[in-house]
Amino acid sequence: MIPKIQIEDYNYDLPDSRIAKYPLPKRDSSKLLHYTDGNINERQFTDIPSLLPADSIMVFNDTKVVPARLNFVRSTGAHIEIFCLEPVMPEEYACAFAASEKCVWKCIVGNVKRWKGDCLSLYNPMNDAEVEEMGLEARLAGREGATSVVEFTWKNGAPFSKVLEVCGSVPIPPYLNRETEEIDLERYQTLYARWRGSVAAPTAGLHFTDEVLGRIRERGIETETVCLHVGAGTFLPVKTSSVADHVMHREPFVVTLGLLEKLAAGTAKVIAVGTTSVRTLESLYYAGVKCIETGSPEDVGQWDPYIREYTYTTGEALQALAGWMRESSKNELQLSTRIIIVPGFRFRITDVLVTNFHQPQSTLLLLISAFVDGNWRNIYDYALGHDFRFLSYGDSSVLFRKD
Repeated sequence: MIPKIQIEDYNYDLPDSRIAKYPLPKRDSSKLLHYTDGNINERQFTDIPSLLPADSIMVFNDTKVVPARLNFVRSTGAHIEIFCLEPVMPEEYACAFAASEKCVWKCIVGNVKRWKGDCLSLYNPMNDAEVEEMGLEARLAGREGATSVVEFTWKNGAPFSKVLEVCGSVPIPPYLNRETEEIDLERYQTLYARWRGSVAAPTAGLHFTDEVLGRIRERGIETETVCLHVGAGTFLPVKTSSVADHVMHREPFVVTLGLLEKLAAGTAKVIAVGTTSVRTLESLYYAGVKCIETGSPEDVGQWDPYIREYTYTTGEALQALAGWMRESSKNELQLSTRIIIVPGFRFRITDVLVTNFHQPQSTLLLLISAFVDGNWRNIYDYALGHDFRFLSYGDSSVLFRKD
């Protein structure tokens, strides 16, 4: 049954002064809220290796933020901002970034009502020679609800990834209320970011340094990666009064067979770094159920966890998924998920969560509430009362779920 949840029950007062507008000088110098068995205390992020269970598996999202914000101008002089969300043609991210002349993306377009279908030229007020050589243009190919389908063309044969690097800017969150600056090019990216595709950073990972990662591995904790490309909808507040009416965005993810086999064994605690890692890991169970029942996995729907009772064990579902991959000679599982994790959700894989502090009335706050058995307000009251910094560049927490 779809849970009946009112989003107003997940509101709290977040003063603008508590939103971290810039990162701290050192990634791992942030404060860390430690929550376990209902108890809350304050630590430093550098303490996190000693707080984690030894011989566990720690899962990171190694997606990479792309400079997906582009500023175009009409012949009339009107400015049109285009924010690339996900590729349409070619549909695969790697192929879209490798395209050398033309590609089509689903986008959010600012001032879209002022775009009458004419061809747009990239805004280049400094007459940058490299930008000029690209000759990047945009044409409106269609509209899909709140998003637009945009065709990009350029001249010099460079891959689209290079076009974005030269012509685009890193899309920092709007609640920072400032333009992208030089510091964001480095710090709005995890150290281990690998695969291009996100339009927002998996921010829990921004705290990790090579030193902290080394000490985690010294404790016998295995570090593994998944890749979920973070969409613009991840951090948006829920606009409907009933959560049941909220529509989740689709996000593609990749999981290796090696990690899936380790999870299927069920012998180690699983630590997820960030809510995107949680959504990826917990989606695997429902993809595995599809393998058991239909012979192959499918994309995971928003309400799949709630519409029926599931009697399969986690091991059975994950083993079915791993078996299908082996039979199909696949080393990577590529699916997408719209899963929403709200109070009442049954966590089947994730035991510990490392995460930042999230916006009021957001799906991420609903996920936190589900993870800590409804005790989110005590955690957030503590953070607000002890000068923790909030949102993407803010401080962190490590949350332990009750068995």
